[in-house]
Amino acid sequence: MSKFNFKITLIIFIFLLLLSASFYFFSSSPESKKIILGDDIHGPKGMVWIPGGTFIMGSQSRLAQANEKPTHKVTVDGFWMDQTDVTNKQFAEFVKASAYITTAERKPDWETLKTQLAPGTPKPSEDQLVPGAMVFIGTSHPVPFDDNARWWQYTPLANWRHPQGPQSNIIGKEDHPVVQVSYEDAQAYAHWVGKRLPTEAEWEYAARGGLKQANYSWGNEFKPQGKCRANTFPGKQFPVIDPAYKNKIGTSKVASYPPNGYQLYDMAGNVWQWVADWYRADAFVKAAKNSISVNPQGPKESYDPFDTFAPADAPKRVIRGGSFLCDENFCMSYRPSARRGVDPYNPMSHIGFRLVMTAAMANEYLKKCGVTTKQ
Repeated sequence: MSKFNFKITLIIFIFLLLLSASFYFFSSSPESKKIILGDDIHGPKGMVWIPGGTFIMGSQSRLAQANEKPTHKVTVDGFWMDQTDVTNKQFAEFVKASAYITTAERKPDWETLKTQLAPGTPKPSEDQLVPGAMVFIGTSHPVPFDDNARWWQYTPLANWRHPQGPQSNIIGKEDHPVVQVSYEDAQAYAHWVGKRLPTEAEWEYAARGGLKQANYSWGNEFKPQGKCRANTFPGKQFPVIDPAYKNKIGTSKVASYPPNGYQLYDMAGNVWQWVADWYRADAFVKAAKNSISVNPQGPKESYDPFDTFAPADAPKRVIRGGSFLCDENFCMSYRPSARRGVDPYNPMSHIGFRLVMTAAMANEYLKKCGVTTKQ
């Protein structure tokens, strides 16, 4: 090959490389994403159109846990997502219209309960199987993290109306995210309102807000310019409750902190959020075997060999986003790649949810409102 031909080939190669890099940047940067805020004309009110795309799911950050690795490429179609978590007010409307009774308001079912216990665990007496839910009680001093029973307690009569127990209530907290709702409760609400839970892939894609592999949904610095960007544990050491900040521990009004790049609020902290997928600790290991996954629906069953208190195959659903109980010294799960598996029939005082719609679901909804739209 002559020097002239070599130079021409090199120039063409560099041009194509720059063109490819430019296409990648502009097609995946937040600026190129067409965000639509629903108003019941251009989309369902209270929802945001998340344009579809390809992203790197999981994390190789030093902050990442084993169940967030390895990273793998995923493509998701566009979808509508609730701009905030479902609130107490919204859930109350559902209960009033449907007379729905939540998991926490029913007597625990032993056949369901025992799937989360070691084989041979004796059945509790009937007077112990009473309606209630798990409530964070904290500790008065630092404790080992090997048993969360030190800071969680099953509290009779705790439920979504009384999240901390029968003496608590949600008066004045109508705009706070609803908690003490199980996966089953979230599904019931979704069916009533005509939406669905997001897949784990959809949730992470949305939580990243267009940023690529950032540690947080707003960037790589936990407190940019010293400002909190999420409702997380206010104390110096989880799970210690000090009188000086006791009243700061709990949910906050939705949208109290700035939104991410997709204009979604509270995709980090405040409350964990149920997603549709079964939880497998090794889900990302399996997913990484594919060159790319398109609209993944998650595994077909649960698997968590790291839970020493439940069988490895005990049913678990994924929760995402972290909560007001996460801090830098404990779970740090207010990161977009952080994930955890929870008993789907176990409502807790720090778990809520938000919902999504496909374009087809949204268009059907708008037709009922006498409106047509295109995405």
